Amino acid sequence: MVTQVFSLQYPDEALDCIRAGIDQLGLLLGDEMCPAALTFEQAKSVFDAVGHLAVKVAILMHKNENDVLDIAKQLRPDIVHLCNTVYATPEFSAKLRCRVPGIKIMQAVAVRGPEAVAEAKKYEGYADFLMLDSLAIGTNDAGATLNGIGAAGVTHDWNISRRIVEEVNVPVFLAGGLGPDNVYEAVRRVRPYGVDSLTRTTIIENGVYIRKDIEKVRGFVENARRAAKDV
Repeated sequence: MVTQVFSLQYPDEALDCIRAGIDQLGLLLGDEMCPAALTFEQAKSVFDAVGHLAVKVAILMHKNENDVLDIAKQLRPDIVHLCNTVYATPEFSAKLRCRVPGIKIMQAVAVRGPEAVAEAKKYEGYADFLMLDSLAIGTNDAGATLNGIGAAGVTHDWNISRRIVEEVNVPVFLAGGLGPDNVYEAVRRVRPYGVDSLTRTTIIENGVYIRKDIEKVRGFVENARRAAKDV
């Protein structure tokens, strides 16, 4: 069971998450309205600290493909996470792999209803991973402004996610309101390749993402792995 957390902002925070057992660390660039968005320099400092200790994932929320390609080439994440703006089309995936050899692509899919199964199938052959997440519009419970896939802090219909795991030939990460309290049940029901947590392992004050809660991160890892053994 691969474990991943998003909203990393500081080098020491990233290293604390690695010590807590996290396999993959994610951060976000390209949209200053998103919680915990970083500048290129901030993102590079985090990834430089991580080195080869964990898999480095970047959500690149830039408005056009060329910007995503340029930032990916400069930042060199192991995985580019696409959501909301640029998608894993055959043409874009080929361009990215040419520009950054060895890079992998994670495509977000909003699980709104059964139509998400057909949406997920579109990325077979072009995405290395799918991120099944909740649709986020408005504000979450912490007061953060949302507009797109993810960061909602709420779960979705895991029965649909389980169908995607079973019917789509792409490894699936399950996200959407996951934390140490519910990841065990989520893994048991969905049986994904990996799990991701943002809001429920983050200290949030007045809508501002402060940093990861390392005890919650540790609990998230332990419960996800325990569930994988019990499946």
